[in-house]
Amino acid sequence: MCGIVGYMGKQQAFPILIKGLQRLEYRGYDSAGVALVNENGDLNVYKTKGKVSDLENFCADKDITGTVGIAHTRWATHGEPSKRNAHPHYSQSKNIALIHNGIIENYLTIKKFLISKGYTFQSETDTEVLCQLIEYMMQEHNLTLYDAVYQALKQVTGAYSIGVIERNNPNTIITSKMSSPLVIGVGREEFLLGSDASAIIEFTKNVIYPKDGQVIRIERGKEIEICCLEDREQKIKPEIQQIQLSLEDIEKGGFDHFMLKEIFEQPKSLSLCMNGRLQREKKEIILNGIQEYGDVFAKARRIIISACGTSWHAGLIGKYLFEALCRIPVEVEVASEFRYRNPVIYPDDVFIAISQSGETADTLAAMELAKKQGAFIYGICNVVGSSVARLTDSGTYTHAGPEIGVASTKAFTTQVCVLVMMALSLAKQLKTIKDEDYHRIVTELCNIEAKIEKIFEKKDEIKEMSKIFTYARNFLYLGRGYNYPVAMEGALKLKEISYIHAEGYPAAEMKHGPIALIDEEMPIVVVAPHYHLYNKILSNVQEVKARKGRIIAIVTEGDTEIKKQTDYYIEIPKTEECLSPILSVIPLQLLSYYIAVAKGRDVDKPRNLAKSVTVE
Repeated sequence: MCGIVGYMGKQQAFPILIKGLQRLEYRGYDSAGVALVNENGDLNVYKTKGKVSDLENFCADKDITGTVGIAHTRWATHGEPSKRNAHPHYSQSKNIALIHNGIIENYLTIKKFLISKGYTFQSETDTEVLCQLIEYMMQEHNLTLYDAVYQALKQVTGAYSIGVIERNNPNTIITSKMSSPLVIGVGREEFLLGSDASAIIEFTKNVIYPKDGQVIRIERGKEIEICCLEDREQKIKPEIQQIQLSLEDIEKGGFDHFMLKEIFEQPKSLSLCMNGRLQREKKEIILNGIQEYGDVFAKARRIIISACGTSWHAGLIGKYLFEALCRIPVEVEVASEFRYRNPVIYPDDVFIAISQSGETADTLAAMELAKKQGAFIYGICNVVGSSVARLTDSGTYTHAGPEIGVASTKAFTTQVCVLVMMALSLAKQLKTIKDEDYHRIVTELCNIEAKIEKIFEKKDEIKEMSKIFTYARNFLYLGRGYNYPVAMEGALKLKEISYIHAEGYPAAEMKHGPIALIDEEMPIVVVAPHYHLYNKILSNVQEVKARKGRIIAIVTEGDTEIKKQTDYYIEIPKTEECLSPILSVIPLQLLSYYIAVAKGRDVDKPRNLAKSVTVE
């Protein structure tokens, strides 16, 4: 998981590349580097361990001139975070520099071959192997850079998006992608490339989204040339699209962190998610994917939901929704396990893939497996034109807007919102829901943004409470029904950004092991809004209290019973049970954020994590 950026034009490349890296730093921040070709024909590569700011400081006294360049911010996969493993990588002659996001799976075989040909390696990375292979192709077969990249990519297996420049050819950048995100920006007499649109939005809104297996030559003063790895003679006409994104969307907007901004954006993101789908006056949901393919869902043997991380938690809520409202059996799978398990998939299964970025490697592989076995593929993702969107038979965008903070917040609530709308729309078609129940839930969905705003009024209360728990080394999160996945999501948020160990459990499972951990030092977060399992979870709270656990409860406004048993509580407005996760997760997001800030953590860039997991 890395970020790549490139520039060719009339301006000095370095400031543009640095800005691009800063926009992409959420994708990786172990190390960073830049390669520039200057007017003298020198190919200068500068790189450092650490963040983009460290690279900027390192380059303060260096020759950073040149109107063509590539740059990279890294999250380590092959080789530890270090200067020598940072990108860009030189070829042996130092005539070529390459940046890469992804994994070359057969790099060891290629490396052994190149060593036998006299090549030496300066790093532990798979990326340097690809760079050396390109040079070998050029020298052995007397090829141009474009032809050599094409031939080298024919030899590799894995995932990649790359940018390649050559000392002797300062008017060209070669780029390509396979199962890894890439966007090419087209400006006035200039071209840019990046791992996503945020890297280039400041300079152009005209973009090309290359497809897997395309090799692209970007040449100064000429039109972009695209060919396919499968068929070199097939020339592709570039399709230029407009980015539906503004610079304001990817700025902090006065907030201390992107994560906090994105937490507070959730009423807006939910409104955008429902816009055009939730007809507020008529109290109706019109979801095109379900309207068009409702019969496919109706005939489905079962629904399989596959996702990773936060999206998996949203998928678990989807199971409750589809089974309760639509009466269709649902299995929820962790994509990284599903893809390797030789699962049983039937042609009449519906496979729902959920991914914020639309580029999650394991989720994409699970989709491809299900598609090969004949299942109908439905995607839920945030990024228009992403790999998930292209691979599906149908789907729904969440329209959450860019999410820069590594710990997902608005991605979760908009994914749950989409699942709610899907289940309601489908249930109405299948006649598995009474009209009065349907309209009651839809009415509550119309009010959900205002109810989140009401929770935000308690932010100072949550902030003060959070300071108490910076001592903790472990947390336990408990929930039942629809709010069991919320407990897991709350625990994930805390461990991601504060580095406090936390586990989410079904509250009734506490007696099957976790209760042994409870003492006066253990904070227990109980997600306990007042629904049909209320008395059951009240009993669980009493069991914790009897063992002197410190209880933080998420309760419905007006609750009296659980409040008596808790040390701290946060009230949320009453809503329909199936919508409660959208509300109950908000105080958990705020709690984790404020604990992490109180502990001095880098909230937007937690250690060892990157935003979009585009490699295994």
